[in-house]
Amino acid sequence: MEETIQSTIQSMYKHKLRLESLSPQAALELLKEGNARFVQNLEQDRNHLEQINETKDEQHPFAVILSCIDSRTSAELIFDQGLGDVLSIRIAGNVVNDDILGSIEFGCKIAGAKIIVVLGHTNCSAVRGACNGTAMGHFTGLLNKIHPSVEEELKVNKVVDNGFIDNVSLRNVVNTVKEINNKSSIVNEMIRGKQIMLIGGLYDLNNGKVSFIE
Repeated sequence: MEETIQSTIQSMYKHKLRLESLSPQAALELLKEGNARFVQNLEQDRNHLEQINETKDEQHPFAVILSCIDSRTSAELIFDQGLGDVLSIRIAGNVVNDDILGSIEFGCKIAGAKIIVVLGHTNCSAVRGACNGTAMGHFTGLLNKIHPSVEEELKVNKVVDNGFIDNVSLRNVVNTVKEINNKSSIVNEMIRGKQIMLIGGLYDLNNGKVSFIE
């Protein structure tokens, strides 16, 4: 029993030290490497029961990922990460509000994450709804957050097809990144102090690849 407790403590300490020494750029490389494994179907073989034991008392996530609720866009799978590695925030259209900002601030300032990723995806139903003027209950208010990106795309492209939808998804990611940076003084200060990185990405449903917007 004592050996099990000591092993757990050593593992937690190891993960904490790893996170503290991890740079934001290194955190990005971990995500890129994980996505490459996912695309090539070479995911790491993980012992989930062992991970449950290691993370039952503490967590040391290295990334906060704001992504869409689309069932095909699970961040842990896309980036081939295990339990305790990422803080996953999911909302239709990967938009941001005060509660999400608070969650991001917690993830970086308290939990110690080194990178924030706003992850959009191709063929996004929420973005399509915003482009088509869908109105439905509370969903209408959410889509209003995407409308500025629709208006930006309409200035250069009047044909609302699949390419238009994906272009709006990309613009929406960029605008959400800007909104997080502009509205959260905590995030902004940590970025300027080079403690964290804030970056956007677009996940391609056709091939599983994430293209980062650097």
